[in-house]
Amino acid sequence: MNAAIESNAESFALSRPVHVGQAHLVAADLDLLTRYYQQVLGLERLEDSASGVVLGAGGKPLLTLTTRGDAARAPRNAAGLFHNAFLMPNREELAHWLAHAAHLGVQFDGASDHLVSEAIYLTDPEGNGIEVYRDRSPDEWRYHADGTVEMATNRLDLQALYEAAPKTAWAGLAPNAAIGHIHLQVGNVPEADRFYEGILGLKKMASYPGASFFASGAYHHHIAANVWNSRNATARTGAMTGLNDYALVFNDQQMLAGILATLDAQEIRVDRLDEGYRLLDPWGIGITLVPGNA
Repeated sequence: MNAAIESNAESFALSRPVHVGQAHLVAADLDLLTRYYQQVLGLERLEDSASGVVLGAGGKPLLTLTTRGDAARAPRNAAGLFHNAFLMPNREELAHWLAHAAHLGVQFDGASDHLVSEAIYLTDPEGNGIEVYRDRSPDEWRYHADGTVEMATNRLDLQALYEAAPKTAWAGLAPNAAIGHIHLQVGNVPEADRFYEGILGLKKMASYPGASFFASGAYHHHIAANVWNSRNATARTGAMTGLNDYALVFNDQQMLAGILATLDAQEIRVDRLDEGYRLLDPWGIGITLVPGNA
């Protein structure tokens, strides 16, 4: 598939019955984080409010940043965000962003070839993890008989990726970029399995020591949960910086109805909002279940 066609196609991640919509971070220094995500990630400023800003790409909200007077920096071992993963529509866009970030002198935390994807990792000024990645075509992925997918953490040749970048000026995040997945820090992996697979109906697509990867519709993962920094972490408090909540968008309305019935049967509190149905995961991370357009 050529880059022009690929860049206009909806990503596999977003076409599944469920996908991640946008994330919401609480900032200690709102202006600092806003500038960072605009300059380094190339997000556009879509909306301002008294308490925060909405950033996105192609007019679509991807990241809300808010602040509060009592915001306190979340400790590294707290439950919350491991990283938000920004999905580029193709390898060319990933390479173009890499060249932009390298020219800014951005420090990367790492870069990996996961077989299903190529990913670059960094951290924002308040310690929130970021992944910028592109997916290989799903027909290149290796699925096991049980429907799980083969993933690995191999070295990514950043120099070769950099050399593949277009020589034109970078114009910001691609309009059809998205948050392809969100990776969480939790206190207990079996409890994460029970919640994200047993209650929210996602399939566990892969397991690493101390981590599970969940998805809808045979994607490699829309949600991941690990205890690498946060084993036995308790629920977040309202004043913590970092991940406050995120959205799961349902293209499959029957699936949403079934999950709402399960939540009701489990007596898990759900609040009806204009945009959807809000609940908390076992670690106090907010999730809004949003009906999609399909």
